[in-house]
Amino acid sequence: MSFDTIIRGGTVVTAADTFACDVGIRDGKIAALGHDLGNASAIIDATDRLVLPGGIDSHVHFAQPSGEGIVMADGFASGTRSAAFGGNTTVLPFCLQEKGQTLREALKAYHALAAGQCHVDVAFHLIVTDPTEHVLGQELPALVEDGYTSLKVFMTYEGLALSDRELLETMSVARETGAMLMVHAENYDAIRFLTDRLERAGNTAPRFHATSRPIPVEREATHRAISLSELVDVPIMIVHVSNRESMEEIRRAQQRGLRVMGETCPQYLVLTERDLDQLNMEGAKYVCSPPPRDVASQKACWDGLQQKVFSVFSSDHCPFRYDDPQGKLAPKGRTSFRWVPNGIPGVATRLPILFSEGVVKGRIDLNSFVAFSATNHAKIYGLYPRKGTIAVGSDADIALWDPTRKMTIRHELIHDGSDYTPYEGLEVTGWPVLTMVRGKVVVDDGELVGSKDHGMYLPRAKPRSGAGLS
Repeated sequence: MSFDTIIRGGTVVTAADTFACDVGIRDGKIAALGHDLGNASAIIDATDRLVLPGGIDSHVHFAQPSGEGIVMADGFASGTRSAAFGGNTTVLPFCLQEKGQTLREALKAYHALAAGQCHVDVAFHLIVTDPTEHVLGQELPALVEDGYTSLKVFMTYEGLALSDRELLETMSVARETGAMLMVHAENYDAIRFLTDRLERAGNTAPRFHATSRPIPVEREATHRAISLSELVDVPIMIVHVSNRESMEEIRRAQQRGLRVMGETCPQYLVLTERDLDQLNMEGAKYVCSPPPRDVASQKACWDGLQQKVFSVFSSDHCPFRYDDPQGKLAPKGRTSFRWVPNGIPGVATRLPILFSEGVVKGRIDLNSFVAFSATNHAKIYGLYPRKGTIAVGSDADIALWDPTRKMTIRHELIHDGSDYTPYEGLEVTGWPVLTMVRGKVVVDDGELVGSKDHGMYLPRAKPRSGAGLS
């Protein structure tokens, strides 16, 4: 039996097992696992390497409308390129419905932006901002059947925040259709109240972004989102959780048997609110929502991972250039933190940070790393077992890791469209040295070797909301 490629001599790791074997690949699929697999057109030596499922980042923003005069730093070409350099083989960006726009109109435009521009595979979440009767009664049910099986709602931001009634109506459709609902949980009115008060006092520097969005703002919205989901009896994912209080709200819901899941991100493990307190506008580089908190909150997020309160670890990659009037240094942003574009880049650094801070430092084991970085994403968002694992019949989406390679994160390693990384200078141990998407090598030892038309769009099945998660 011959193969297109054999990955030989490595240690294969899944969410459940760790074992030494070779991987035989044919026609973009994993065709065999074992020893002495025979011949192949290409042999990849994985001696002293970990053979992991390619990362799935289920929370990224590419080419998203970001307000007047503001331009997101990554389109699909640069965003998926950066993802590949970080050991990712699938990403799930958000298709944003703007006010007055139908979901199908938004999708048509978003697919056009992605066509022929993806180094890795992609699937879209839908952001519902205008839940009209037509959208909820006709469009959304039809789109879920077409494979757009997840959607996101916001409880904050001008033009994005839904009222409680709108949240309930959208949750009801998610329940009826079997879609997974993601919630950005922050209290919009509380943030506006605190922002107005800070500005009246002249407190407008980037560091006050964190002051305007304190932990109670996130905790209250998390509790309210859970309560609304309980009324409707629908599974939800609370995204980018930053602190213990919100994590505990999710834990209590899980203990009561509710289908509530949580996600956290690298910025809540290694950054703090002090990063926003830098000279001039440098703190704007770290403006994201929710903001980084404190060391105690970092520990809480690790607790949430270790205790499996959180199911997934995502980047919330939302990139803007720093030294750019269409980015972090927008003219209005210089007048107040209120106008600084919200979001930081991170799709390429997500996995090295979790590996180094988690696996190498003994906070989580390798199998949990795979679950948080790939397998659970695939199960929750309707991609498993095609994606997220190393098994016969699965796509040959594989990342080879050198578990002992020491690297200092620099922006030149990231290959995104931004001009900085918030993790500049962070030393990590463990690095992805090869990324393969459906049997084709995309990145090899720091060199891009794949083309931007290799990635494909992935229709998805109905998601799994808890059972079988690792």
